[in-house]
Amino acid sequence: MTSNPNAASVQVLKAVEDGWNAFCKAPWSFLLFQVLVGVVSLPFIGIAALGYGGVNKMIPMEWLASLVNPVIGGFLLLVGLIGYVVVVLWGIVGMIRGSWTSLNGRKPDFRDFTRWDGAASGRLLGSMVLLWIVIAIASVIAYWIGMGLGQINQALVLIPSIALGIFGIWFMVNQKFLVQASLLGSKNSADALTSGFKVINPSWWIVLWLVIVEATINAIAVVLAQGGMFVAVPVLVCISTAAYRQLFGPEDRTGLANPN
Repeated sequence: MTSNPNAASVQVLKAVEDGWNAFCKAPWSFLLFQVLVGVVSLPFIGIAALGYGGVNKMIPMEWLASLVNPVIGGFLLLVGLIGYVVVVLWGIVGMIRGSWTSLNGRKPDFRDFTRWDGAASGRLLGSMVLLWIVIAIASVIAYWIGMGLGQINQALVLIPSIALGIFGIWFMVNQKFLVQASLLGSKNSADALTSGFKVINPSWWIVLWLVIVEATINAIAVVLAQGGMFVAVPVLVCISTAAYRQLFGPEDRTGLANPN
């Protein structure tokens, strides 16, 4: 995967403007799909909570509560978590497809959001797993280094923690567009992960500025209460996708947005 040769870095204000205009092409589709994802995910959240062990408090009928033994509870927890993950993947894929379609100049219809794409969901899940593996490995290394330094002097324990924090900021900024790269840039999850180092790292400070701007928008939405957050989510998705296009180019390399 290569960057767009005509774009050396992200133009943050243009990404914000393009993202907002993309959202405004189909605001009700973005918002209604967000509601749909939330509604579909609720039963799985309830199943997972039931399996987690809260059934004795949730169900006053002792005979029914007794049916949920540890084995059934574990099964319910597994079903709830798997269902919830599948719904979240479906929601993310739909949001990215809708924002990409809108940024291409076409008003997305509701089917663009709701269409299931198992291959895309699998790529996204694979990238997220790889991301957490890297974070886990870095955390374990920092922990053991800290344990070793602690044997010398307790004050030295802070060194790996600070180093891990610096690495975490650098790494997460480099993976700012991992979702878009997984869905639009490469059919290989590992390639999507490494593309952040190749493409984003030269523009790291500009991407950090984008992260700060998006965090500010998100904070303003929080101040405006739930309605603000509800609108902010698809807007931020559109902004991030617009910025991704500036760095990685406007080509859909996986066919995510191709109509069936």
